[in-house]
Amino acid sequence: MMPSRRDFLKSTGVLIVSFSVNALAPRSMNAAQGPFATHPSHIDPKLLDSWLAVSSDGTITAYTGKCDFGQGILTAQTQLVAEELCVPVSRVKLIQCDTDRTPDQGTTSGSQSTPTNFNDESLALAAATAREALMSLASTKLNEPVERLTASEGIITGSSGRHAAYAELVANTHFDIPLNTNAMRKPVALWNVLGKPVPSLDRAALMTGRFEFVQSVRIPGMLHGRVVRPPGMGATLVRVHEDSVRDIPGLVKVVVRKNFVGVVAETQHQAVIAARKLAVEWNPGPDLPPQGNFFDSMQKQPSHDALSVDSGDLGTKLAASGALVRARYTYPYQMHASVGTSCAVADVKPDRATLWSATQSVYPTRSVVAKILGLPADKVRVIFVRGSGCYGLNGADAVSFDAAVLSQAVGKPVRLQFSREDEMKWENLGAACVVEHQAALASDGTIAVWDREHWIASLGNRPGYDRPGNVISGVLLGYEPEPFARQQASPPKGKLRNNSNAVPAYFAGFIDGKCQGGGTIRSERALTHTVPSPFFTGPLRSPARIQNTFANECFMDELCARANDDPLAFRLKHLQDPRLIAVLKAAARAANWQTRPMQKPPKSRTGIVSGRGIACVNYEGDNGYSALIAEVEVNLDTGLVQPKNFVVAVDCGPVSNPDGLRNQTEGGLLQGMSRSLVEEVTWDSKHITSTDWARYKTLYLDYPMPSIQTVFVTPDGVPALGAGELSITITPAALGNAIFDATGVRLRTLPFTPERIMAALQESRKGSIS
Repeated sequence: MMPSRRDFLKSTGVLIVSFSVNALAPRSMNAAQGPFATHPSHIDPKLLDSWLAVSSDGTITAYTGKCDFGQGILTAQTQLVAEELCVPVSRVKLIQCDTDRTPDQGTTSGSQSTPTNFNDESLALAAATAREALMSLASTKLNEPVERLTASEGIITGSSGRHAAYAELVANTHFDIPLNTNAMRKPVALWNVLGKPVPSLDRAALMTGRFEFVQSVRIPGMLHGRVVRPPGMGATLVRVHEDSVRDIPGLVKVVVRKNFVGVVAETQHQAVIAARKLAVEWNPGPDLPPQGNFFDSMQKQPSHDALSVDSGDLGTKLAASGALVRARYTYPYQMHASVGTSCAVADVKPDRATLWSATQSVYPTRSVVAKILGLPADKVRVIFVRGSGCYGLNGADAVSFDAAVLSQAVGKPVRLQFSREDEMKWENLGAACVVEHQAALASDGTIAVWDREHWIASLGNRPGYDRPGNVISGVLLGYEPEPFARQQASPPKGKLRNNSNAVPAYFAGFIDGKCQGGGTIRSERALTHTVPSPFFTGPLRSPARIQNTFANECFMDELCARANDDPLAFRLKHLQDPRLIAVLKAAARAANWQTRPMQKPPKSRTGIVSGRGIACVNYEGDNGYSALIAEVEVNLDTGLVQPKNFVVAVDCGPVSNPDGLRNQTEGGLLQGMSRSLVEEVTWDSKHITSTDWARYKTLYLDYPMPSIQTVFVTPDGVPALGAGELSITITPAALGNAIFDATGVRLRTLPFTPERIMAALQESRKGSIS
């Protein structure tokens, strides 16, 4: 039951506050484990002073370990603090991700920033604790009970009219109290700042070119670096011929450490020239697997296996079934393809180091840099400065490690920016994936049994706190990536793990013989094989979720076609999760969905045909819900696909900023379009070949954009969930289903290029003739 305003105000007088006059800064103590396996830190997350401070002018300074790299959480988190402390957004200054100033909140990833800071014992709880403490202090100062006090604009006013500003109560001093785990959050019904479309706080600076990215950082005495990468995967260094660059003016040093090679010069131009001219001999690595049959070879590799769910009756049920429906889906390696290449600035001195980095994980980066440099972790400071948006692991960590190595080698600050080839050839790619399904329908047209098996390629990942070798920089410096261990699957136990949406939403989720999922299918299995990758892999927006959901939702349509049912009705028959059902129905209403069986192949063989497709996801099982209806046109003469209209419904709990959520949703759809229609990594026998914009295709700015309608579904009394990866996760499946509806051909490999569509159409026409 939602508390009344009176109950809410009464709750703010429960703390007794004492102060000590110290410098205004986060308090330093060891912290307990936190979200994303955070490590003990010198900034104690259990203390209020680690999160908030009030200055003499009434400004609130808040400290967060979650950074904004384009997703808008700078604005949302500022709104959160302003809401809980009853001050305008303009009075809040948010300090993001600085290992000398902010708590360790692990990595900004996995659509976890909003759930972490809005729900957990972190920023929201700190602001609520501070508000209660200030109300208690004002009660004493004004000699009035808390329930007669109101807070607005940073001023607490009593019924007598007397008032006290926050600055009078606690200016430039520490609170010296722990977070109060019972502090009452402001209910949604009383929001004044949250829930409002506050414009992005950095929008004006971004639009006018005044925003300072990490590429803009300049340090007195700073030099410039460039790396010289091997010619291909697995190559090792033989020798470096430094004579080849001795005539380059401004060259400071050629840096060699194991298989790492780089140059440092007085200017970036000089560093670029030196890197190009430096003669380096390499032992070539082993040949890469041919791209043409790579998915087949993936399924033959040794694997680390995991069963997510298993009803235990698959063999019997499949053998007893009549006609089985089988399908195999493949998803290629894809890149982050950030428009700007990664950059970092390092200033390494004999006893300490400072790093300006666009990493999404300042504390883990601090630990790894300390390991690489041979320094204690507390002698390394990492300061987040926004860089190229990546939504995952692009080159931001690798360039930070490289810059630190170069700076240590020359004893001066070094700015390092990757070349386009450095970035695209060596980043941690979004993983390639193969998914095989087999299922059978019952006599009533519902799904009786569904067996799902998938293979995903893996090498490296985020470096975390102690694994430099998970990215190319660490491997070249002599560190090993996360080891691969072959393992047979054991029966699933404990709590259902969605395993990156490997478990379809329609599964009942059998663990230890008990149903824990939100679906109706009771004979089920979801088996995952992780296999070695020839390329570095890591998180790329909706990692593994987009691959799995593409296969799940397209196969759901195949089963629907076999049942001769309506795609929306067929999904609803197999769902029990009320929140996923709600977004499906909301999207259908907004799109004016007309019920009909799956469309048969069009009679036309030329011209433009149109179709509609639907897909939905319970992201990670319980971290956001979304449904998408896509309408497309397909040119049967060229194979070109043109998305015309998207209607998307989103449930991520209470909406902190509707404009921000709409921006994230629309951005995810557009990035999903690009990954569905054109993006694919290519390689030859030695190295990745898609190393520029001519060979790695993305949607161009002049590509015709579809209309987008976003519907928010906001159930009462639920916590905040992630939203940044919802819409992108379902885009490939919705487009694939729409293409089938338009053309009658099923594409099971991404991207849906004109060439693939024309080949599928030609094969379909051959079949109809025969």
